Amino acid sequence: MDYSSPTRYRIRAVQPQDLNEIAGILVDSFPLYPPFLPWLGAIIRVGIYEDLRSRARSMTSNYACLVAIDTTHRDELIVGTVEVGIRSANPWQPKTSQYIYLSNLAVREEFRRQGIAEQLLLACEPYVESWGYRQIYLHVLETNQAAKALYFKLGYRLEEIQLSWDWFLGKPRRMLLRKEMRSTHAREA
Repeated sequence: MDYSSPTRYRIRAVQPQDLNEIAGILVDSFPLYPPFLPWLGAIIRVGIYEDLRSRARSMTSNYACLVAIDTTHRDELIVGTVEVGIRSANPWQPKTSQYIYLSNLAVREEFRRQGIAEQLLLACEPYVESWGYRQIYLHVLETNQAAKALYFKLGYRLEEIQLSWDWFLGKPRRMLLRKEMRSTHAREA
């Protein structure tokens, strides 16, 4: 599927040559290393690249990785990404507890606040409907006000706040959000 909009950004499915650039966007958007150890970023980037490559190779019928392209650049400049796919709540009964989950929504810092994340999120919905599901889930940190505002604007609602030991160490809690799709052709997840 190719999701285009009247803006300068075009949404399309990932291609193998995109993976390194996507890994860089994810590392920059979700820093998992202390600033005084910048060399860890390169190692984490390789790990993310390999994870993306593995998922892209095993493209199941219920998985999509999308990228946002800035059409004003001569070469296709990737400015954002998102993944959507099926997850199992219970690995021992994978078919009975499956749900659609959005992950790795990220936009290059210099391109944020231009509607790219919204376009990426909306571009996932036709996939979800074509797979026959009515609900989409995602996590957001309770301190990420900008992301929460976007998700709530697009119809996501709080499902639960998930406690973990990290919360007792001063880390923000994760909020599980759910969006109910409007399609009448989709089945209950």
